[in-house]
Amino acid sequence: MGFIRLGALGLIAMGIAYFLVSMYSRSVRREKLEDEWDGNPANGDDKTARDAYIAQGMKDYEGSVRKKFILLIFILPTVAVFALIYLNNFS
Repeated sequence: MGFIRLGALGLIAMGIAYFLVSMYSRSVRREKLEDEWDGNPANGDDKTARDAYIAQGMKDYEGSVRKKFILLIFILPTVAVFALIYLNNFS
């Protein structure tokens, strides 16, 4: 029963951590896109073009490797716990 409780609490904690890191990473990427647009005076002040540029950049981010690396928040702790259990019981 304790193992199931550990797994459930671990999944909840990893889910919260994933959500927070994902939101932070998205906000950093969005801010970087906004700074790129604002830093290039040739782009002008067209609000619609700026929004389209940021939307396209965020769409590209959704398929990026960086977003996939955030999934390691679920994989690494799970592998570590199973490795510790294995080493503790079978070594």
